[in-house]
Parts: sequence; structure tokens; C-alpha cells
Amino acid sequence: MIQYIQNFIKGIAMGAANVIPGVSGGTIALITGIFERLINAIKSLGLGAFRLLLKGKWNAFAEKIDLYFLISIFAGVGTAIITLAKLFDFLFTNYPVYIWSFFFGLVLASVYFVGKTVNKWTASVIISFVAGTAFAMAITFMTPATQNDGFFYLVICGVVAVCSMILPGLSGSFVLILMGNYQLVAIHAINDRNFNVLFPVLIGAVGGLMAFSHFLSWLLKKFKDQTISLLTGFILGSLSILWPWKEAIYLKTASGEILLKNGLPKVERYLPKLPEVFGNETIFAILLAVAGIVTIWAVEYLAAKNNKPTD
Repeated sequence: MIQYIQNFIKGIAMGAANVIPGVSGGTIALITGIFERLINAIKSLGLGAFRLLLKGKWNAFAEKIDLYFLISIFAGVGTAIITLAKLFDFLFTNYPVYIWSFFFGLVLASVYFVGKTVNKWTASVIISFVAGTAFAMAITFMTPATQNDGFFYLVICGVVAVCSMILPGLSGSFVLILMGNYQLVAIHAINDRNFNVLFPVLIGAVGGLMAFSHFLSWLLKKFKDQTISLLTGFILGSLSILWPWKEAIYLKTASGEILLKNGLPKVERYLPKLPEVFGNETIFAILLAVAGIVTIWAVEYLAAKNNKPTD
């Protein structure tokens, strides 16, 4: 039961991360040591498991897909997404610098702790790391699309977002921003329980998760160091998204006038910048970033202590 509760809490952390643009649930899974187990459990949800279920072999089915592990993880993910959507909407509206600072420290520390799991830094591993970093940084400069509530587009959003969510360093929420549907899916549809939006997204998410997990599991078996270094690069590259101080780039007409929506300027994207004034807000933001680093260190320390073999 203690293990299930721990997994539930890890699921809550993953779900919370998935709501935040720039933070990946896969990063949390990798940090907390459940990433490979999660991928392998999802991968096992195939025809073989379905046959066991049809034959009434419940225990064999549960063992094959690591059922109780999946239930505890996804119960936590679902709980976090449903309960934290409104909280994060409030925090990002009223205290954006503070919450971005905390998560910047969180993810910055995870670059080291994830990267140190690579067994040997060969040339191919280094190239994978550089490629992952460059790719994640390039995503931050892409121009977001406009909102689209079409059924098949929402299915595609579900596929792309869930694949990003389980990849450390690639944020499913940020991908939804690029696809123009972040507020529609991650904020309004969840808060309003709009199943006309959520249902097609869920269809794409389930299908994409099962298909992508097979590919990722194969990579981890055949090219583990290269894959981990690539994922570490994704995490490092995503830090530019999480930088607390941002400059808004507004959408403009052909004549150069800023487009408005409900009387407010329409933001195209945000670019990182240095704080304009080194005051109390900046100091507190730095302290929150340090708190994020300490949080990851504490998680790693406790995990190492729990996994230490006893005499």
C-alpha cells in the first residue's frame, strides 16, 4: 500500500507537470525513477494482454501489464489535471515569475540528475545530447497556430500532446500552445467539463500513447545511453521556455498594428529576457529557483536511500 501511495504521489507530480507549458510529465517520471517501468507497462497493453482478459485470467492480465502500478500512476495524473487546472490558471495569471522560477530550478537540477544515469559518454551519446538540446530550443521559436476545435484536429492534438508528455523535456502543454489549442483543451475544456473537446483528445491520447510506447521501449533497450542523453538534451533545451522573465511578442497586422482580442493584445509567443529591476521580486524568484533545485536533490537523495541495498 505504501508503494501504491508513493506511485500515486508521483502520478500527481506528473499530472501537475503536464498542465504547465514547458514542463514534461516524462521529466518527472524520469526524475522519480519510474520512466522505463511506465513505458514498458504501457507497451504491454496489446493483443496478448487482451486475450488474457477475455479468457478470464485476471491475475495473469494484471501481472502482464503491471496493472496496479498503472492505476496508481494514472489516478494521480488524473487527480492533478482535474484539481490543479484552475490553480495553475490563477498562479500563471497573478504570479507568473514566481511559478516559472520554481519550475526552472526544478528542471535545471534534473538535467544533472538525469544526465548522470548515462553509463558512458561516447561520441554518439554526445551527438544525441546536442541534437536533443538544439531541437528543444528550436521549438521555443516556432509560431503558434490558431485555435481549432475540429474533431480530427483534436484527435491529432491528443496524439502529439501525449507523445510529448511522456518524452522528458518536451512539454505536452507547450505543444498544445504551438498547435493553438492549449487554452481550449488544458484550461477551458477541463474546467468546464467540455467532453465534446475532451473526448476526441482522449481518443488520440490513448492511441498515441500505446503506439509510441513500443518505439520508446525499443530505443531504451537497443540504444539506452543515446536515448537518455537525447532526453537530457530535451530537458536542457526546454529551460529557455521556463526562464521566468519573458518578453511578449504580439501578433500584428500587415500594416504593423497589434491585433486585439477582448480588448487585449494577442500574444504570438514569449522570448526570454533579463529582469529589468533587481528588486524583491527578483530575489524571491531566485530563492524559488533554488527551492526547485533543492526539491529535486531531496527527491534524488530519498530515492537513492530507499534503493540502497541493506546488509
